[in-house]
Amino acid sequence: MKIPRATDRLCHATGLFLALSGLAHLVVFAVDGGPWDGPVSWRKPATFGLSFGLTLMAITWVTSYLRVGARLRSVLLLVFAADCVTEVGGITLQAWRRVPSHLNMETPFDTAVSMTLAVGGGILVALLTVFAVASFRHRPTGPAGMPLAVRSGFAILLVALASGAAMIARGVVLTRTGHQEAAYHSTAPLKPLHGVSLHAVLVLPLLARLLSRSAWSEPVRVRIVTTAVGCYAAAVAGAGVWAVLIF
Repeated sequence: MKIPRATDRLCHATGLFLALSGLAHLVVFAVDGGPWDGPVSWRKPATFGLSFGLTLMAITWVTSYLRVGARLRSVLLLVFAADCVTEVGGITLQAWRRVPSHLNMETPFDTAVSMTLAVGGGILVALLTVFAVASFRHRPTGPAGMPLAVRSGFAILLVALASGAAMIARGVVLTRTGHQEAAYHSTAPLKPLHGVSLHAVLVLPLLARLLSRSAWSEPVRVRIVTTAVGCYAAAVAGAGVWAVLIF
């Protein structure tokens, strides 16, 4: 079990580094200023650093409740961590170069970065889908409410992956057809849906874990988790309806 434990420590440390990178770029934004929205903004390395860091730490923790082989889980987590670093690194690099990171085909270098981020996104989708399938193939372990929290978190995460893929696909089509500026702004309607659904895999299992330390009975804890899942699903549905209305 030494390899899996070492992998967990490495992934948690990497996730913390990415999150701190995001916070550091909030400081850069406060000092340097500039727009918060738009394809060229300090918002991107800040939010992506925080989001990828939290997601990496969450996935590392939550997958410990899945019934998957220890070595297979370690390999998948290491690839996932490397992909997270690549994504945040590419976005941060382009932010410092003051050029868009995604959907940017202006120069051969920018195209290479953009395509690397797109391929990396595909790898993320594949890895997280494997974990999501594993959560439904075999009941996750953990305290009362944790199996439901883990499965629901991964199910909602799939919504985030689908919305992210849709943003990339729409942007690429617009870019390839000569509508570069429109491509940069085409992702806006889906961003709330993507953001809300991305972190359910952390929020719901964390709630179940906190409840396990309470004095409430198991049926009560399960009901609370079930209610939280319903509320989170309603928030995701609301973001989805909003995206459809303005897309």
